[in-house]
Amino acid sequence: AAFLILITVCSLAEADSDNYIAYYRRATVYLAMGKSKAAICDLSKAVELRQDFTSARLQRGHLLLKQGKFDEAEDDFKNVLKSNPSNNEEKEAQTQLTKSDELQRLHSQALSAYQQEDYEAAISLLDEILAVCVWDAELRELRAECYIKEGEPSKAISDLKAAAKLKNDNTEAFYKISRIYYQLGDHELSLSEVRECLKLDQDHKQCFSLYKQVKKLNKEIESAEEFIREGRYQDAINKYESVMKTEPDVPVYATRAKERICHCLSKNQQAAEAIKVCTEVLQLESTNVNALKDRAEAYLLEDLYEEAIKDYETAQANSENDQQIREGLERAQKMLKQSQKRDYYKILGVKRNAQKQEIIKAYRKLASQWHPDNFQSEEEKKKAEKKFIDIAAAKEVLTDPEMRRKFDAGEDPLDAESQQGGGNPFHRNWNTWQGFNPFGSGGGPFTFKFHFS
Repeated sequence: AAFLILITVCSLAEADSDNYIAYYRRATVYLAMGKSKAAICDLSKAVELRQDFTSARLQRGHLLLKQGKFDEAEDDFKNVLKSNPSNNEEKEAQTQLTKSDELQRLHSQALSAYQQEDYEAAISLLDEILAVCVWDAELRELRAECYIKEGEPSKAISDLKAAAKLKNDNTEAFYKISRIYYQLGDHELSLSEVRECLKLDQDHKQCFSLYKQVKKLNKEIESAEEFIREGRYQDAINKYESVMKTEPDVPVYATRAKERICHCLSKNQQAAEAIKVCTEVLQLESTNVNALKDRAEAYLLEDLYEEAIKDYETAQANSENDQQIREGLERAQKMLKQSQKRDYYKILGVKRNAQKQEIIKAYRKLASQWHPDNFQSEEEKKKAEKKFIDIAAAKEVLTDPEMRRKFDAGEDPLDAESQQGGGNPFHRNWNTWQGFNPFGSGGGPFTFKFHFS
């Protein structure tokens, strides 16, 4: 509807250049569409055609005041008072003149505070001014600068983005926004903003230099993340180490790179190294949820269940709805409980990330060592039988993918208490293992002989 009105009014204005009412009406449509500059243009044309058009002057004065053009706004309000205004118009013009005087006083105080490096006071004063002068690009840039000086760059972004829209070809605003995002560690948004700067001026030296720097860093990070998605964790580690060399002067990139290296080491089951790097991250950011989760997983690989539980609990306190944390915590608690019973990894003396051949090798060595035929006294035989059964059970569980998966999830597939329903289908006793050849692969010449009275 607004567009239809605009078209109609435009036609009238073109048909009769003296139709000041047409310009005024079109200005109101522009205002409804958020096009203040076009509105001021039409209001100026209306005033030009009729000098005593008080409604147009009042409206233009309001808009000029919003732009921070105090002198021009005051001229309009003073002219209204000279043009035989209605009571309401006279009252409105007087009110706006008083407001303009107050705003100019605050403006002088804000500039003085800024020059004296009292940025907190300057911000407070600028807040009052910008509540009225919402379209003043220079004042927004000044407040943004104060925020930066006060160490609050994220607050400066909003003002700089507004200034970039309010002022044509504002390359400086785009450059500053890009720099802030870069310093905050958001390389993707930094790259986006510096590209906007180069769209306005492809020869802008500062923007081009920053563009090359951010693009290189962005490319390295994207490459590292692709390696992680492909499960190429060592390649990702190497790439993130390169990120730290590319940008040594912005601490956030080193921290983020270490966070991702911590993740890669944990995923790659390099537990000791993962714990070390994750701890370095957590010394800088004690509530870093990602580092807490990855260190917890590394602790589990090292059988440090209580430490893992503590990390998961801290992570959960800072990210209550994270399902991965909830599942990890439950698994760590099960593994702690399980470790207090029978731990097949400890029985064979292997790590949780041990490969099948490593497990079989450890089993053969221990089975040979603890076979009951190696012992003479009845007491020693009984002790050896129990040890041998545990060793054989450990080998059975850890070499069977499904049983090992259950055990790693905190369930002992050979424990009657952890099975659903009645008896334990995996139950084993010494008689089961008699004649079993730990060195064979489906039968061979080597067998043990047992002598029982």
